[in-house]
Amino acid sequence: MTLPDILAILSGAAVGLILALIGGGGSILATPALLYIVGVANPHIAIGTSALAVSVNAFANLVNHARRGHVRWRNAMIFAAAGVIGAIAGAAIGKATNPDVLLPLFALVMIIAGVFMLRRRADTPADEARFSRAAVPRLLLYGQGVGVMSGFFGIGGGFLIVPGLIGATGMSMIQAIGSSLFSVGAFGATTAISYAADGLIDWRIAGLFIGGGLIGGVIGATFATHLSKQRGVLQRVFAGVVFAVAAYMLWRSLS
Repeated sequence: MTLPDILAILSGAAVGLILALIGGGGSILATPALLYIVGVANPHIAIGTSALAVSVNAFANLVNHARRGHVRWRNAMIFAAAGVIGAIAGAAIGKATNPDVLLPLFALVMIIAGVFMLRRRADTPADEARFSRAAVPRLLLYGQGVGVMSGFFGIGGGFLIVPGLIGATGMSMIQAIGSSLFSVGAFGATTAISYAADGLIDWRIAGLFIGGGLIGGVIGATFATHLSKQRGVLQRVFAGVVFAVAAYMLWRSLS
């Protein structure tokens, strides 16, 4: 096993842990990790590979959260259905966009999402958020908008899905994290299929990344359950990860 293989496994484990912990950040971390740590030279291949790996890990982590009762299935499925349509359009636009423009825009959107999470109200009680037909139009609107950005940037979109689910339904942070993973998996799969059709996935690296991510996901789901009992902690962790990676990506893009 070569050094890049080991780095791919370790990077995958870190991504899986963060994905299960905050419901997002998979591709936020995966794409830079593939570019700057594993050494994938082509940004579009890094995006396609990360989309596949994050999609598989998201569905695996969804099972971990579902067992803990964190998933609101109807909200998650409506949001994902609308988002997949948007992701198809976004991926087509993203592949035609200069990668030197994609990464700085990606970082700026991340910063906006982090600010939103810090400004939102404190968590609702864990049993407060129920499915409501009145929330369906918001779920469809937010889902499609997040899907477009997910496809455009080649990401699972969890760092946007979590705020979107909270804004549309008022669910708690831990419920949004668990529910978001359904959309992350669906959006990532849609984007990965689009990139695979153009030969923009490194299948070997993706397999190693996924293997590491499955291990990290079990650890992350356990941490998320524990932190959800401490008011506001998950929001701060979410925002902190987003800000740190956004700053790094801006620095690398502009240097």
